[in-house]
Amino acid sequence: MRCAVTFIALAWCCTGSMAQANEAYVEATGGVSWSDEATDAIGGFAVGYDVDVSETVFVGVEATAEKLLTGGTRVAWGIGGRVGVEVLPRSKVFVGTNWQSKDCRECGNAIGLGTGWEQNLTETIYAKLEFKHLFVEDEGDANVGIIGLGVMF
Repeated sequence: MRCAVTFIALAWCCTGSMAQANEAYVEATGGVSWSDEATDAIGGFAVGYDVDVSETVFVGVEATAEKLLTGGTRVAWGIGGRVGVEVLPRSKVFVGTNWQSKDCRECGNAIGLGTGWEQNLTETIYAKLEFKHLFVEDEGDANVGIIGLGVMF
């Protein structure tokens, strides 16, 4: 994590003038959640807004709704932030953190730390790969691997 923050800070310091485009996005997500106890499919969506700090660096906020696709669970709502760098034309890497509500009555809230890659497929459509490690309150930690398909506007 320290290396990622250092990389982003260095990239921010080395970049040029401010970019003019800010982006809102909506994406559908799917993937897998795993822990010592279980492995389950997961589905959901995310909405967010990124602000360009420079030509290659951005910061953003994101809200999520994710559901384990298994009985006895409910939607886990989340809110968080991210910071990233455009590493190649039309490609971004990012790190982020979020708070996530309980996904079952007996479960604890979670704090997630993650990283990911976004690739623009067109001017407005992108694909995403993301990994999150969840620190779950009063329980064992969990991991989430997500793929997403989104629209920017």
